Amino acid sequence: MNWNDLLSNKRYAQPHKSADIRSSFQRDYDRIIFSSPFRRLQNKTQVFPLPGAQMVHNRLTHSLEVASVGRSIACRTVEKLADKHDALKDRQSDIETIVSTACLAHDLGNPPFGHSGEDTISSFFRDGKGKALKDQVKPEQWSDLIAFEGNANAFRQLTHQFTGRRAGGFSLTSATLATLLKYPYPSFDKGDRKKYNVFNADLDAFMEVVEECGMPRIDDAHLVHARHPLSYMMEAADDICYLVLDMEDAHKRGIVSTEKIESCFMSFFNNKNTKDASFFKHKADVYRDVADVNERMAFLRATLINKLVNCVSDIFVKNYDAIMEGRFEKSLISHLPEFEKNALENCRAESVKHIYRHPSVVKIELTGFNVIGTLMEEFTNAVLCPDTPYNKKLLSLVPEQFRVVTDDTYTRLMSVIDFISNMTDLYAVQLYKDLRGID
Repeated sequence: MNWNDLLSNKRYAQPHKSADIRSSFQRDYDRIIFSSPFRRLQNKTQVFPLPGAQMVHNRLTHSLEVASVGRSIACRTVEKLADKHDALKDRQSDIETIVSTACLAHDLGNPPFGHSGEDTISSFFRDGKGKALKDQVKPEQWSDLIAFEGNANAFRQLTHQFTGRRAGGFSLTSATLATLLKYPYPSFDKGDRKKYNVFNADLDAFMEVVEECGMPRIDDAHLVHARHPLSYMMEAADDICYLVLDMEDAHKRGIVSTEKIESCFMSFFNNKNTKDASFFKHKADVYRDVADVNERMAFLRATLINKLVNCVSDIFVKNYDAIMEGRFEKSLISHLPEFEKNALENCRAESVKHIYRHPSVVKIELTGFNVIGTLMEEFTNAVLCPDTPYNKKLLSLVPEQFRVVTDDTYTRLMSVIDFISNMTDLYAVQLYKDLRGID
């Protein structure tokens, strides 16, 4: 791959226009920031229940922080590469903006209630009443429905022409859209790959983007393409924020003790490593001046993020040729040095044990299954049998942009998924209560 193609500023489905004082990529960033789907992330669950007494991360604050970390990774990586690769010398600002924009957008496709929302939509078709619809759609369409994927839905949010809206969706640049593609292939016949980044309905958009950016096809049978190099930076930023900030939230909620989170964060620093030696002295100085526990943990969190940013930047530089040739496998963070990798695995194990299985988290997931499961059943029945008095009233609640006039079952079902996946947690719960007559 080459950077001239990879940094294409051609807009999807819209004619190219001269930029104003902003670059094309800065305009992408602003389009995300000012969009309704981005604002709705403030009322979508990250891990813990939405704020009560303690302010924890929602999808909006998570995305903003991922964008900040992604920009840092891009900055440090390009600085390290620019002397050896002339094509990067004058593109640092563009690359930072592209990565941070993709980071902002990476969760736009997530339904209410986090990953349990994805599971509920999938299980409705795979195990629930939607299973009866299998013979009414094509196999490649069915694979979308039984394995709903937030990553693919984010790409759809940005490229699909919803009813009454302009062609091309957000009409972002090809470079930004390609960077969003962590899994550049469709759902159908994806083998042992767990995730994917494009629904069957959006294949044309996908093909246009990857071809414009010169991302070669590495598996003709399954339409698998090499990843855009900048997608590795976006993914690493998300991985780092998930690891560190979920633990900080758990500490604030009293789920994880100060001793436990401090031990996890400190495990990434090796007192036998000269690079880490100055940290231990700095930590002692900070702890002497700062008595507030949360402030101490914020210091450790910031220092740890900084270290991981440097680590993944080094990994990108070390594997630059493999990345540019489409040969690099897995994520940047999976290639951490042994010491940091062991610390990472230990922290993940603690997170699974103490955070993701905590009753407050499980209750949110159960709520999601009930709420989204009910809404999927009600609105699927309505789009397939729209002429009954009850269903007519139900469909009148659907915003215009999610209404379709077609006999195609797959398109109707996707319209239901579009509607429900765009809901906030609060709206989904309220609509569930309204339909069930719950005060």
